[in-house]
Amino acid sequence: MTKIGIILGSTRPGRNGEAVAKWVLEQSKKRTDAEFEIVDIADYNLPLLDEAYPAMMQQYSKDHTKKWSEKIKEFDGYIVVTPEYNHSTSGALKNAIDYLNVEWGDKAAGFVSYGSAGGSRAVEHLRQIFAELKVATVRAQIMFSLFTDFVNMSEFTPDARHENSAQDLFDQLISWSKALKTTRQ
Repeated sequence: MTKIGIILGSTRPGRNGEAVAKWVLEQSKKRTDAEFEIVDIADYNLPLLDEAYPAMMQQYSKDHTKKWSEKIKEFDGYIVVTPEYNHSTSGALKNAIDYLNVEWGDKAAGFVSYGSAGGSRAVEHLRQIFAELKVATVRAQIMFSLFTDFVNMSEFTPDARHENSAQDLFDQLISWSKALKTTRQ
């Protein structure tokens, strides 16, 4: 069975991302062609990158890195749930991505973003970052506006139209994840 990690890319207190990630997981329950799991980067307590060797060498010395590496290796693809802070993704998510290299490669990723501009600029940056890591990013994405999909920019109330977008994202991501699995075998 294809395994998809829903990466919750914010560690901020009072973050909106947790509700968004749970919504993605709820939408995924309509599928029978993949397994989905939320991976909260906050659970890994990753300090600013503290490994002595480049990630591509996989010579990890820290337990938190080894634990993070093992979790990311489990998946065939990812849905990255990202906020947009200052026209980019969160520093915590970028740091978590930078901890690893090979574990990400030859897999697929899709994006669910939120922010005042729907998080689109955060996703633009993430597409470039993941391209360097040999991750194929799918075209379909979901963008939630803090103005129309949240009450008072904090209570998540997504418009129903996003449900169809979620299925489009899943279709593309699962298809690409299955295809790329052959390159890793």
